[in-house]
Amino acid sequence: MVIDDPVAYETATELEMMERLLPLENAKVLELGCGAAWITRHFAARYPASRFVATEVDQRQHEKNLRQPSPENLTFLFGGAEAVQAADESIDVVWMLKSLHHVPERLMPEAMKEIVRVLKPGGLAYFSEPVYSGAFNELMRLIHDEKIVREKAFLAILRLVQSGDMQLQGECFFNVPGCYESWAQFEDRFLNITHTPLSIDKVRYERIRQSFLAHMGPRGAEFLKPHRVDLLQKPV
Repeated sequence: MVIDDPVAYETATELEMMERLLPLENAKVLELGCGAAWITRHFAARYPASRFVATEVDQRQHEKNLRQPSPENLTFLFGGAEAVQAADESIDVVWMLKSLHHVPERLMPEAMKEIVRVLKPGGLAYFSEPVYSGAFNELMRLIHDEKIVREKAFLAILRLVQSGDMQLQGECFFNVPGCYESWAQFEDRFLNITHTPLSIDKVRYERIRQSFLAHMGPRGAEFLKPHRVDLLQKPV
């Protein structure tokens, strides 16, 4: 396992990678740290015979999720990855989409134990994490530098495999195309957040804005955003 492999990238969306790697038909699926849960909403609508649970530790975001129309097979729960409201060996697939590095380091071991606990034998854990490289990362680190927390998230996955509690099924690297039509759209998506406290003064704000505007083209600011997926399986 490696945290980055510059020669291994393909261009794909998260949805494409998940469709390729995960058995979602007639499955019970758990997302930890769902945010707005747009991917889980998509799959819940696409696989009506499956059951989906999405958890969020940010109370404000959780309340937003409850107010939004959702497929009947999708349930939202409030709580962190270190204390999952699910029975032992009851889940087929767990995924964390750019959320593991937001788990406090002291809680990561408990979060990993919980994932192992709730997965059925043969169940899969899909960890998707942003890779600390590229132009988009250079922009984002002006807002919040995640180098250390991403490294700690990778080490938590690595230790889980080394423990023998989970087995590595594959590691994939892919660039997700992203386009932001305006600074207002980017600001709303990445600065007006509730899950991470930001303290940005006027000077830093303007530096972020100018760095974003430097990427603007006819369609907006376009990026290739590098990601890594670690796909793990609970031994049978």
